[in-house]
Amino acid sequence: MKKILTGIQSTGTPHLGNILSVIIPSLDLSNKYFSFIFIADLHSMTKIKNMEIIRHNTYQVAAAWLAFGLNTENSLFYRQSDVTEVTELAWYLSCFYPHKRLKLSHSFKENINHVKEKISVGLFTYPILMAADILLYNAEVIPVGKDQLQHIEITRDIAKRLNKKIGKKVFILPKAFIQKETESIPGIDGKKMSKSKKNWINIFSTDEILKKQIMRIHTDSKSLNDKKNPDNDGIITLYKLIAPINQVEVMKSKYLKGGYGYLDAKKTLYDCIIDKFSDERKKFFSLIKKKSLLDHILFLGAKKARKIAFERLNYIRKNLSFNTLLR
Repeated sequence: MKKILTGIQSTGTPHLGNILSVIIPSLDLSNKYFSFIFIADLHSMTKIKNMEIIRHNTYQVAAAWLAFGLNTENSLFYRQSDVTEVTELAWYLSCFYPHKRLKLSHSFKENINHVKEKISVGLFTYPILMAADILLYNAEVIPVGKDQLQHIEITRDIAKRLNKKIGKKVFILPKAFIQKETESIPGIDGKKMSKSKKNWINIFSTDEILKKQIMRIHTDSKSLNDKKNPDNDGIITLYKLIAPINQVEVMKSKYLKGGYGYLDAKKTLYDCIIDKFSDERKKFFSLIKKKSLLDHILFLGAKKARKIAFERLNYIRKNLSFNTLLR
């Protein structure tokens, strides 16, 4: 059975973009593949230095996955920092990869011009840790967004280099899985939805806050009676990812006819989100109050993951001519 691996950083509550592009597709794939699903709290340290905030965010991410029906019986669900083998492997990988290649990484280039004095070594080597996440389990299929595609290529490059150095196929070359419909979910400003850009829609917020977020979706200046272009509109772009196709067609026809304002469309989108994710929101609000239960679930997942990681790391150590570890 092929293995998939995916993770979400604990930089805040998963937003609608995370849900549509990562959580739901990964859960669909888990019916076909054995799944490794982790909360990337180590990656989060490149952005957040307060560990209490990361811990709080970790619960938010865990509750979101579980609220959407993650089955921990047929998936390994764990906190990244609980499987320390990943950091040892990251060191080995970093010693076989040229630093000049990392300078081309999007995660580095996007920040270097804005906060150059705050760039950490961790942010620079972010793709190496991501490669370790994947190669530690020899995961074959990696559900990612378009912006993460380069990191999968870096992982494949590292795996090829190590295989050549060792002289045999120690690492499987992973393949990215991109769902075209959800590869780039627009935020309220029309750009890719992101917590760091504060253009997100949080379905796990209160009804009032959620409505305010949706009402802030950017539109053009056309009036209520004007005809509108449904092919270039952030409201419909989000709506068609959530609503039944017949309801999407109804909204499109109203746009083309005129007499239908953006405020009406936003209210329809809000009602759709409330209706579609009603059960998930209830489960989330219930789970987030049960921190000890979330800790227990993550502990059990990490225990299973570490067993696999320990054996896999020993195999890698042996092929690198290190002594194998004892327990």
